[in-house]
Amino acid sequence: MNGLPPPYILKALGDFDLDPCAPIDRPWPVAKKHYTYLDNGLMLPWEGRVFCNPPYGKHLIHWLEKCAMHKNVIALTFARTETHAFHNFVWPCAKGMFFPRGRLKFFSADGQEGDAAGAPSVLIAYNDSNAQALKQLELKGKFIALNG
Repeated sequence: MNGLPPPYILKALGDFDLDPCAPIDRPWPVAKKHYTYLDNGLMLPWEGRVFCNPPYGKHLIHWLEKCAMHKNVIALTFARTETHAFHNFVWPCAKGMFFPRGRLKFFSADGQEGDAAGAPSVLIAYNDSNAQALKQLELKGKFIALNG
């Protein structure tokens, strides 16, 4: 499980209907509905606007595939732009990406801010409305439009 995304990012992005990768214990809600690893959000149906901060590692490609299939998603992951996951399910499928300036600091289940992440992060939008939300973010970083 990853840490929780910074609350200022969630606030800037607006409301979400589902977080399919939620920690069991969390100091704030990411979405109206949460699936934890006990539920296996990869196998359950997704509805509405989804915020997906998938587990990093060898299964990331499966999560990004599901994001690409659902479309109404903003995903947060490391910016590993050279990987098979990116070449299969981000570059050809996403509508936009936002690269935050600097390394994000994720939060623990008790709400404590952690150290800077081990790699740069990226927010990935899989439909036009979520790409527009990324484009309008008032955060330091760079938006890139894709497949539009």
